[in-house]
Amino acid sequence: MAQANPYEVIAAEIYEIIEESPTIRTLRVKPEKPIPFKTGQFIELTMPNIGEGPFTPSSSHYISDKMDITIMKTGFVTEYVHKTKVGDRIGIRGPYGIHYPIDEWKGKDVLIMGGGVGMAPTRSLFTSLLHDIDHYNSITFLAGARTPNDMIYKQHIQGWSEIDKVNFLRSVDRVPESEEWSEEVCLITKLLNKIDINPKDNPVVVCGPPIMMKFGTMDLLKYGYAEKDIYLSMEKKMYCGIGHCRHCVIGKYYACKDGPVFTYDKILNEENIWE
Repeated sequence: MAQANPYEVIAAEIYEIIEESPTIRTLRVKPEKPIPFKTGQFIELTMPNIGEGPFTPSSSHYISDKMDITIMKTGFVTEYVHKTKVGDRIGIRGPYGIHYPIDEWKGKDVLIMGGGVGMAPTRSLFTSLLHDIDHYNSITFLAGARTPNDMIYKQHIQGWSEIDKVNFLRSVDRVPESEEWSEEVCLITKLLNKIDINPKDNPVVVCGPPIMMKFGTMDLLKYGYAEKDIYLSMEKKMYCGIGHCRHCVIGKYYACKDGPVFTYDKILNEENIWE
């Protein structure tokens, strides 16, 4: 579902900004024309006269006339993204890459693990699954963050938790004295001990910091998930989006063209996949 011209930039206006955490914000934008995508694909966000960067939409793929993009302040372009205001205009090109094969998951128990800003792609996946929730047996969403203040999408949690067939759990690594928290305090992987695991022929999606994805994958294998059923979002190294810059090479693959969604069995023998 890529653009006919991969270099075409579509102008979009920011109509709302949500400050999710001290370092993460969600831009809600309305492009000049719809941008259809499939959950798991990514776009290139252009800051006029500044630069661009790859980001995965955090909204449902059933909505194409508007888009949510959740972005952590981590570098040059994102520094300017965090200075934008409602009414500012940005550019979007894409979508690019491989999406989650959710049509193949009908009738299954879907497990999602999202850590930190890795909750952005998983929010898109989760809300896309909710659109046809009767097609799935169950959806379990495990969300993790360093501290309560770092947890994003706080305004959605209660509503998500009340949906039939959804099991939503959150954890933080630690709770500073200045913050309040009544849920789990542990690494997100420890939440696997608190749910009913059904690994046989069921998909699990992992997205977050590389260290979380590495140990999450190792734990899921111990619980009995097949390598082919573990879906990883390998976005960290992407830059140009169309396989020209080679920043995102993973062995014989390009994360931007062959991913960013990979099953673990496809890349497990490549070097340095967690870096």
